[in-house]
Amino acid sequence: MSSFIKYRNDCAVSVDDACTKDNVTYYMITIKVGPVNWTVQHRYSDFDELHDKLVSDHGVAKELLPPKKVIRNKTPKFIEQRREALSDYLKNVFNYLKLTMPSIFAHFLDFHLYDIFFLLQDLAKKLFLEGDKLLQNEKSHKFSPIELHAISERFKMACPPTEKQDQMYDFSHILDFCSQVNSLSIEGSYSNLGTSNIIPNDLKFDLIPFKTLMDLKILGVPMGCIQSVGSLRDTLICLSVLIASVVSLNEFLLVDVLHKDPSSVAETVTWKKLSVINFASNCIENVDWAIKLVPKLQHLSLSSNRLTELCDISCLHELRVLNLSMNNFALCENWHAKIGNIVKIDLSQNKVSSLQGFSRLYSLESLDLSCNVITDVEEVQHICKLPCLEYLWLTANPVASSIDYRVKVIEQFNARMSEVCLDNEKASEKELDTARVLQALRIVKEGKTPSFLENSNNTTHSFHKS
Repeated sequence: MSSFIKYRNDCAVSVDDACTKDNVTYYMITIKVGPVNWTVQHRYSDFDELHDKLVSDHGVAKELLPPKKVIRNKTPKFIEQRREALSDYLKNVFNYLKLTMPSIFAHFLDFHLYDIFFLLQDLAKKLFLEGDKLLQNEKSHKFSPIELHAISERFKMACPPTEKQDQMYDFSHILDFCSQVNSLSIEGSYSNLGTSNIIPNDLKFDLIPFKTLMDLKILGVPMGCIQSVGSLRDTLICLSVLIASVVSLNEFLLVDVLHKDPSSVAETVTWKKLSVINFASNCIENVDWAIKLVPKLQHLSLSSNRLTELCDISCLHELRVLNLSMNNFALCENWHAKIGNIVKIDLSQNKVSSLQGFSRLYSLESLDLSCNVITDVEEVQHICKLPCLEYLWLTANPVASSIDYRVKVIEQFNARMSEVCLDNEKASEKELDTARVLQALRIVKEGKTPSFLENSNNTTHSFHKS
């Protein structure tokens, strides 16, 4: 971002071009502050309005602005002459006001959009006037990387000399607001900011000002932009890092730790309250040891990544919900040894062909295997004895297109067939009746007595005995 305070002696303004739109002439102003540059367009009337205020409030000479001209003011020759005159005018005014840079002149040149100090002045004013209302009404406050970078850089500055400002422009209003925000959203971009050469995702920032943050959502921001997470390890409960090209969880969990290896990580980097993590739509190929840094984790989503197998996450004793949809899982072997008391698993849109690996997940209540490659209905035998399983999705598997698919699946759950919700729908009475017939045929084929016949025989035996 621009830092006028830092590059005050390496600044320039000029009017480099003019264009006419709908019979109105606009003059293109180029502003350069150190390595940063941007453009802004203004009509002559905008210059005239600015000049009146600069003359009355900031001692600018009245005769500096080129005069108005009513007749023949649209000819190319006149427009070019006026462009040159306005360029000289701006240079003179800029040099004259360089030390004070009044806000009206800074806004005319869009410093409030691209410069750290002037952007923060506007933000401070907004939060002074609306901060309490925003904290009460907003579920999540949105800060841009530009604003966060400006806040972080302002920490490094001594209080800069500027024109005397009202108390509402004080930086403390921003810090006070940040210290009270509970939910924060940050959205990045690789496109240039406005007309400038600033790319938001090239800017670094930290999260130190956020003292009570419980919910953080980061969208499209590279982890390299974040320099420190401050005290978030003590307060954060929900974390989402989406579309950020993350390849490892520790890119965020250990973002400010220099040596990212298990032997050098101390208790001080444990995320004490973090219970929900969503790293969907990234580039993660495996879950590394950093997962141990979130011992309170209950909900983990790694949807739309590049995972092929599940590592041992049994250390997460409170984990209940696991979303691994849209990955590359094919074999799911011995998952009971890798997960603790899991309640819900989403493995939709993978390449799973067998259910054997889920056969001992006794706490499992919900299993979504839609859009996989399961072909044999007998695979359900591996999970039909799970005592808590109530919700099962097999839709969009090859098996789901087989004849009497629903009945054949439901039948395998025996006495619990009426309790199971298959593909978002419980069995109808007709399906249950058909399933009972299939069950009886299966049992007879296996050389056993169907349960309903056993009940009948027991009743008859009791009758004769009495």
